[in-house]
Amino acid sequence: MKKNNVIDLERRDENEDPLTDMLRAGAQQLIHQAVEAELQSLLDQHTGSRTPAGTAGVVRNGYLPERDLQTSLGPIPVRIPKVRSKTGEPITFHSALVPPYIRKTRTLEAALPWLYLKGISTGEMSSALEVLVGPQAKGLSASTVSRLKQSWAQDYRNWNERRLDRDRWVYIWADGVYSGLRAEQTKLCALVIIGVNERGEKHFLAIEDGVRESTQSWREVLLSLKSRGLNMPKLAIGDGAMGFWAALEEVLPETRQQRCWMHKTMNVLNCLPKLSQPKAKQGLHNIWQAETKSDAEKAFDLFIATYDAKYPKATLCLQKDREELMAFYSFPAKHWQSIRTSNPIESTFGTIRHRTKRSKGCLSRDGMLHMMFKLGMCAQENWRRLRGFSYLAQVITGVKFKDGIEVKTVDQVAA
Repeated sequence: MKKNNVIDLERRDENEDPLTDMLRAGAQQLIHQAVEAELQSLLDQHTGSRTPAGTAGVVRNGYLPERDLQTSLGPIPVRIPKVRSKTGEPITFHSALVPPYIRKTRTLEAALPWLYLKGISTGEMSSALEVLVGPQAKGLSASTVSRLKQSWAQDYRNWNERRLDRDRWVYIWADGVYSGLRAEQTKLCALVIIGVNERGEKHFLAIEDGVRESTQSWREVLLSLKSRGLNMPKLAIGDGAMGFWAALEEVLPETRQQRCWMHKTMNVLNCLPKLSQPKAKQGLHNIWQAETKSDAEKAFDLFIATYDAKYPKATLCLQKDREELMAFYSFPAKHWQSIRTSNPIESTFGTIRHRTKRSKGCLSRDGMLHMMFKLGMCAQENWRRLRGFSYLAQVITGVKFKDGIEVKTVDQVAA
């Protein structure tokens, strides 16, 4: 028998909180007032409708059966009023706040995929929901998650076919996100691309099953994006070990390349003994945190001179991407924090490894993609605009930057 891993730290049915009860009662009253206001608005629209006897043509007609609306405060009873037309005109009242058949709030609906993604398996969902909304959580069961997963699949298909030419994409971040799933002894890998548009808004552009980070897999992703209207981004950021770069040079040849400094730091340090790693890490930070490219080059040469004799693998790992590691110096300094690493992807998908580890072999390849998609969409809603987004227009128009500062032409200086 499977052990239930959901721990009910405080049984809500045994420890009713007076404050929660008060908030729930207040919420019920607010919902009632809002629905009544919607009803009155409908009645006001039909004040001119009259019967032959001169009475109102549209009148109240009692209530629909009371139902519970599941919220983060627990179940809240709601009663939706009905109307009747005395003139024969078909009129029905539908509340925009509490639509027909809706039995839970959107915030609670959004919590379900997060529970699943954070390690609550389908079989444990009932217990988890009981802890969240109390023992009267009607209609919120494991079957709800199963139905949601079907809708996620359709959402993913629709999202994967949307047009991209409504925006100008300036920067893109690319990375391969590995799951705990295996197919023929090979870890499944999702190929993920995030883009920032001319308004500084970050969006997922691709979440595709690539099986491995091969050039062919990335080529298919980029060709798909291009066919849907992706323009030529000014800069692409990612790990140097991917087949992404060869595919980028073929599909989007004018896009400049920036290697992720976080990935590069880890790769270089892995070539050094642990005792040498703290000092070497500081030496690497001195490169990519330098104020100017000239200072970065000096720090780069110093690192090579310091470690090349004893640890040639470490210095070779660093030197092979020297030009691509320095690309960010040709872009606005306000953007450096965002374009030196592929952290937007890494931070977003930290949860997915835990989810697929808990799922072990029961999550299919398609299921993995749909989970990643829903996780990404939830995270995307809370993203802030790119720091220094006002400089994006200059990047798009080809304004030159040196050490993060706009290069003034002779004509501009004279003016």
